[in-house]
Amino acid sequence: MNTEKISSIGWQRNYWIGIVASGLVVVGTGVVFYQRFALPEQLAITKPLTVSVISLTPVNSYNITRYYTGEVVATRRTDLGFERAGKVIEVLYDRGQVVEAGAVIARLDTQNLQAQLSQLEAQRLRALAQLQELQNGSRREVIASARSQVSDLENQLRLANTRSQRRESLYKEGAVSKEQFEEVAFSRDALSDRLAAAQSQLEEVQNGARIEQINAQSAAVAQIEASILDLEITIAKSNLTAPFRGVIGERNLDEGSVAQAGQAIVRLVESANPELEIGVPFSVVSTLTVGSNQTVEIGDHAYTATVIAIKPETNLQTRTSTVVLKLQNFSQATNKSNNKIANLAMPKSGEIARLKVSQTEQIQGFWLPTTALSRGERGLWSCFVIARDGDAYRVEKRDVEVLHTEGDRVLVRGTISANEEVVSSGTQRLVNGQMVTK
Repeated sequence: MNTEKISSIGWQRNYWIGIVASGLVVVGTGVVFYQRFALPEQLAITKPLTVSVISLTPVNSYNITRYYTGEVVATRRTDLGFERAGKVIEVLYDRGQVVEAGAVIARLDTQNLQAQLSQLEAQRLRALAQLQELQNGSRREVIASARSQVSDLENQLRLANTRSQRRESLYKEGAVSKEQFEEVAFSRDALSDRLAAAQSQLEEVQNGARIEQINAQSAAVAQIEASILDLEITIAKSNLTAPFRGVIGERNLDEGSVAQAGQAIVRLVESANPELEIGVPFSVVSTLTVGSNQTVEIGDHAYTATVIAIKPETNLQTRTSTVVLKLQNFSQATNKSNNKIANLAMPKSGEIARLKVSQTEQIQGFWLPTTALSRGERGLWSCFVIARDGDAYRVEKRDVEVLHTEGDRVLVRGTISANEEVVSSGTQRLVNGQMVTK
């Protein structure tokens, strides 16, 4: 064996000895690292975790508060207009101004109506004078004249009778013709007829007007007075007055415009005692009674309102019934954020209002804090129940269904029983079967 071959074998042996020595160093270092770091962690995992628990108490019902939305409405709201057409000469109020009941809001031109009224007044005075004349009868002068005429005709008739007698004697003696005799007789008969007519006229004058004439004239006076009253009403209606106290919402016409009959001049909205109209389901309507007090919320404030009516009609769009409420004292409301009483202005028509209704739901379950739940499978939730295992406890995962949420707690039911203890928080650190202490 030559020297070069021996030297090569020695070098290879030293090389492998070095590799083995390096491996032993690495293994030793790993053992030391594992003993120093991994072993304490394993010991920490196996130590039971301390948890807080609550005991399950069954419930058969729970109270739920629901809100139903409506709006504030004015008790009365109307578009005011004139009953006749005419020229608007004055509008006394503008939008937003308060109007007292009976106050004149606008006026129409009434010059032509005033002229017609003057004409009717003159006709009335003439008709009244005629009626008074009929009621008083003829004057003494008229009666004396009629009596004098009767007396004159009586004298003429006596003279005519005397002449007729003379002519009759002369006619029998043949001194006058028959024609002359008949002429005197005819004049006598004519005077007799005139005397009868004059006597009838005298009697009429003395007796006064007939009751039928007086009644007819009275009716004529009443007809004129009715026309005057109708015209006065028309003139009065030329002043547009407020039927109730309210606020001008809209002003549609100004001075100089010609208004048509019934055309809206202004819109008047009642400014007192606002009402609320809120649609609620039929199941809730049955729990509300007329006269009961309810809590309503408008903006950030809560009010007390009284149910004054439940409309019989059904809203075809929402399939709800409308409940009408009246605020008891709109100036005293409770702020929802700090529960303090605040003096407020009247809620305005159109504001959103919410009716607060508390109801009792009959259902069996258990109340749990929301921190006791963890998300499960298939849309369910899970909680952890502890069961004794020697000196410690073992957690068991149970599926539950959430029935109702109320703040930081939930009502659930599922594979849990009364008096079992459920982990109330820290469920993210637990796994099924883990050992814990409480």
